[in-house]
Amino acid sequence: MIKPYLCIEQKQSVMKRFLILIFVGFHIASASAQTLEECQSAAISNYPVIKRYDLISQTTDFTVSNIQKGWLPQISAVAQATYQSDVTSWPDEMRAMLSQTGVDIRGLKKDQYRVGVDINQTVYDGGRIKTQKEMAFLQGDVDRAQADVDIYAVRKRVNYLYFSALMVDEQIRLAENMLGYMLSYEEKLESMYANGTASLSDYNMIKAERLSVEQQITGLEAQRSTLQYILETFCGMPVTKLVKPPVASVGNENSRPELRYVDSQLRLLDMREKMLDTELLPLVSVFASGFYGYPGYNMFEDMMHHKWSLNGMVGMKVTWNIGALYTRKSDLSKLNLQRSYAENMRETFLFNNNMEQQQIRGNMERYSKILSADDEIIALRTSVRKASESRLSHGIIDVSELVKDIKTEHDAMVQKSIHEIELLKEMSELKYAVNG
Repeated sequence: MIKPYLCIEQKQSVMKRFLILIFVGFHIASASAQTLEECQSAAISNYPVIKRYDLISQTTDFTVSNIQKGWLPQISAVAQATYQSDVTSWPDEMRAMLSQTGVDIRGLKKDQYRVGVDINQTVYDGGRIKTQKEMAFLQGDVDRAQADVDIYAVRKRVNYLYFSALMVDEQIRLAENMLGYMLSYEEKLESMYANGTASLSDYNMIKAERLSVEQQITGLEAQRSTLQYILETFCGMPVTKLVKPPVASVGNENSRPELRYVDSQLRLLDMREKMLDTELLPLVSVFASGFYGYPGYNMFEDMMHHKWSLNGMVGMKVTWNIGALYTRKSDLSKLNLQRSYAENMRETFLFNNNMEQQQIRGNMERYSKILSADDEIIALRTSVRKASESRLSHGIIDVSELVKDIKTEHDAMVQKSIHEIELLKEMSELKYAVNG
């Protein structure tokens, strides 16, 4: 009967895989590590919404530039040709009397022409242009605050990917440790089987468990590769080794961008109310108008001689549109409703945010209490596993009990690792919740 010793090729394959895992782990450990803050900053810089800030600045600059041009003279060119059904003329008696003195007054022609230029310069606008410029800047602030809200949400997505990858890394590390145990036990049982102190089923059980651990590592590595790819795509940079973020206290002051967004909206509404006040004030402007055509300003001359002439006029004009008074009450009511809506947005956000913080703090307390017992559980599981090893070496325990104790110890270590990372994740979520 041929005993199922591990052939040389099998041993080399198993040891080669284990050494590769150790080498890869060492290579990753020696590579430059990426912290959570570095990944968040990289993801924000790589996120397409970041381009919106430059677009907002350019839009604001163009808007303000156009508003500022309101102080420039407004020039318009006019070309006009008309035909009238009737025109101003002298009474027939007057024409007959003047014709006796040799004066021929033919009257105005019904076809009239004019080509000219009108210039209007505002000298006082009641603060309209200044207020419009301030409104343009405040609208830019509102748009930037909205972009801040969109960008801030990237941090939450990075948190999820980062801690998910950290958790898989820990599971891979612990599984590799377990694989080392299984390899040593497999070699030990091979020797024991050769000496007749272990059964074939014992050897096969250890070998099956070793293959199962390798299979588990393969699945975890594939999961880690997927998470790494998504995180690298998000950050726009290679992500090799992740570092557990340090435990840090988080203050209670809430400085979320959603609150700044509401504040910017309220400032814009205040400026719109100021704009309503400016619309109640008069406009003062100076103007100049000139044209070449027929008839001109000298109607008497034009009735005698049908000739085109140059004509000009300068003056000052005061315009006071009292129509703004008609809608002022409803406009103010509308602004107050918009303020109430913005304040309601703030209250709703703070209510939901406070509920979220309470839930996170409750989870942190729960994981802290669980972690306080994890070390003791692991120590006890380790002592049981070592006792099983000792009994196995003396041939007084079967392999199935040892495998059970090894897996139980491994599960306890995995649970502790999960609890640690979950606690760090909750701390990061609390920091996100208050923008700490």
